[in-house]
Amino acid sequence: MNDKSFDQMVAQMTAEMYASFKQAIQLRKWPDGRRLSAEQTELCLEAVIKYEVIHDVPAADRVGYLERNECASGDASSADEAAIKWIN
Repeated sequence: MNDKSFDQMVAQMTAEMYASFKQAIQLRKWPDGRRLSAEQTELCLEAVIKYEVIHDVPAADRVGYLERNECASGDASSADEAAIKWIN
């Protein structure tokens, strides 16, 4: 499959297909219980990421989203101090 046909396939994915691919990635198996191969996992992940970009899925709902605990300036020491205060 070339890049153009893959992009077309992703553009035509339904929300149900997206959810199914996302679940398959999380569980490493298809809904019928068969395990995903490494190649299938990679292709599903690529399709899900492209779907999320095309359909403007909010960042917090995207695959691989990690909430950052630092201020906008990128000063991690402020986040560390806040975490220490929370623990104490």
